[in-house]
Formats: sequence, structure tokens, C-alpha cells
Amino acid sequence: MQPLVNATVYIVDDDAEVREALAWLLRSRRLLSEGFASAEAFEAMLQARPVQKDPACVLLDVRMPGMSGLALFDRLVEQGAVAAMPVIFLTGHADVPTAVATVKRGAFDFCEKPFSDNALVDRVEHALHASAAHLEALRGQQQVRERVADLTDREQAVMRLVIDGLPNKLIADELAISVRTVEVHRARVFDKMMVKSAVELANLLRELT
Repeated sequence: MQPLVNATVYIVDDDAEVREALAWLLRSRRLLSEGFASAEAFEAMLQARPVQKDPACVLLDVRMPGMSGLALFDRLVEQGAVAAMPVIFLTGHADVPTAVATVKRGAFDFCEKPFSDNALVDRVEHALHASAAHLEALRGQQQVRERVADLTDREQAVMRLVIDGLPNKLIADELAISVRTVEVHRARVFDKMMVKSAVELANLLRELT
């Protein structure tokens, strides 16, 4: 699996030696990383930065002074951030049951200390690719929203009835316009939305929900 361009691995661990060792390990696989000595420092970075555009994941220690890794994870879940920025917990043996529970709540994975270097980096790469796929899906949804916004009010009205499955004659009756006018609006909707059928249009709009 090839590293992604501009992908970043955030290492959140209060142990400087652990952060340095993980950074070295990631560099050996051509992965960029950034370290944080506390959950608070990492959260402050997130609040100060613009909207996430590039793939990223978090290597997060469970137990840290101040805000714990679990508390930080809870905040990321509340913010809806864990799909775009998957979290891999680094845990001691005693934390494994807790880590398993976090996976059920959206954590990408957990690695028990001491962990296999290769296994950990493999999971990191999978997390980064999951992040990239999610961000690409979000960009696609935004493009669809922009296409919808570009439709006129009449075109949007026709579109809603098209995806409801109404034929042109019933759409014309519903909107009190001619069938020919419906056909023109329908063609414009398909063109602007970049689809070729009502089914394709419905599937495209369904992705926005």
C-alpha cells in the first residue's frame, strides 16, 4: 500500500521517547507525523487549524495526565471527526477491554503495547486510506450540492417530481406547465446534475442524506 500525498499521522502521547520512536518508525515508511505531548495540545491544534483537507489519522495513548485519550476520543466522536481522522489507540494490557469498547464506538483500531512495528504501520496506512476515501466522498457530496444550487427553482421542482417517479405528463399537470416544458427542464436537470437517467439522479441525491 503506497503512502498518500500530504497525509499526516498525529501522535498524541505524553511520553517523549514514545513519540520520537513512533515518528522514526513512520519516517521509515515515508509517512509524515506530528507529535503532541497532551490531549489538550492536540485539541488546541485542531481548533486553530482550517477545515481538514488532507488524509490524517491519530495514534492516541489511552492514559495521559490531564485529559485522557478516552476523553479526547469522546470529543472527536461528538464533533463527527473520527471518519475523516481515524483513531488508533495505543494501549497497555489492562486497557484492552476499554479499547475494544471504543472500537465499537468508532475507533479505527487499537494496538497493545508492546506492539509489532510492521503491524502498527500497516494499520496506520489503512487508516489513512480510509480517511482519504471519506474526504473524497465529502468532496463529491459538496459538488452535488453545488450542482443542485445551480438549478433554477423550476428545475428543482421538476427534479423532485422526477425522482418521485412521476412521468412527464403528471409532472406537467402538477406544475401546470406543458409536457414540452417539462421535457426541456428535465433535460437541463440531467445536464446540470451530470446524470443520464432518473435512477442515476435519485442515487446521486440519496448520497446527500
